[in-house]
Amino acid sequence: MTTPRTEHLVLAGVLTAEEAAQTVRGILAVQRADGAIPWFRGHHLDPWDHTEAAMALDAAGEHEAAARAYAWLARHQNQDGSWYAAYADGDAADVTDRGRETNFCAYIAVGVWHHYLATGDDAFLDRMWPSVVAAVEFVLELQRPGGQIGWKREDDGTAVEDALLTGSSSVHHALRCALAIAEEREEPQPDWELAVGALRHAIRRHPERFLDKDRYSMDWYYPVLGGALTGVEAKERIERDWDRFVVPGLGVRCVVPNPWVTGGESAELALALWAVGESDRALEVLQSIQHLRDPSTGLYWTGYVFDSGALWPEELTSWTAGSLLLAVAALGGDEATCAVFGGDRLPLGLDPDCCQ
Repeated sequence: MTTPRTEHLVLAGVLTAEEAAQTVRGILAVQRADGAIPWFRGHHLDPWDHTEAAMALDAAGEHEAAARAYAWLARHQNQDGSWYAAYADGDAADVTDRGRETNFCAYIAVGVWHHYLATGDDAFLDRMWPSVVAAVEFVLELQRPGGQIGWKREDDGTAVEDALLTGSSSVHHALRCALAIAEEREEPQPDWELAVGALRHAIRRHPERFLDKDRYSMDWYYPVLGGALTGVEAKERIERDWDRFVVPGLGVRCVVPNPWVTGGESAELALALWAVGESDRALEVLQSIQHLRDPSTGLYWTGYVFDSGALWPEELTSWTAGSLLLAVAALGGDEATCAVFGGDRLPLGLDPDCCQ
């Protein structure tokens, strides 16, 4: 096993170099030999969290391991460009949820662009381009006339046209990364440009086009994390519900009013805060969740029920560790991570708001 690159993963009150290396080794220990990264060994893999963990490996300089994770996606992509929602322990032959969720499928573009920026590997980009194209085309088949993205296709092919704000915001980010890949390859995709502009307009101006999931913290910060809201609008959104979701010293609630803070949501909020220039606040959030760290593995418990003092569920997930490492990498100035989550070199698409 290689020694992770951790100089930019050192953050006061969050990670020392030794702790960062231990966390990276924890993710590597979960990864299967074929490249799959399940939540933890014996649990399922979903394509979104698999990709997030792979991005964290790239942020730590573990590029070979990350490339194997993307190769797993390319090998096991369905003919329609999708992936299933869950595979038992990352075993592609053991599908446990045959739904095909749009934000899960789109996220490969974020990971591929991040890996390319981290490595400059043109051959990798060439190999993964067909998978990115197929995934984007699958996702855009479920875009509604109002710009929002339908949630998923059932196994029988039925389109679930209800749209989720969190999922659509993640798709918005992924489409911009896909456009960046297309631009790098000099293969214009005007339909994608129209799609991302219409999607951003829906997220910014038409909340009624999405299912009401206002109780979930992800619906609060994901329009910012996914780059649909920026500047003053983004900061106003964060301020509006800060006291509703943030539990000082403990982290971010997954859903109100439940007394449950979760590491993944907290780290993602930190990334969103960094993206809008609130690095001090981002650091405080990351420091607040160090009670979730398992010192024996360097991984992080999914969440903590603070009215009873219980860790719940009792699972140490690769994606929770991955989200924390990505947030730390952004705060530490890792170029690839900053570019992907800061919006540098990400095309905006054709935005209807610009014409009004």
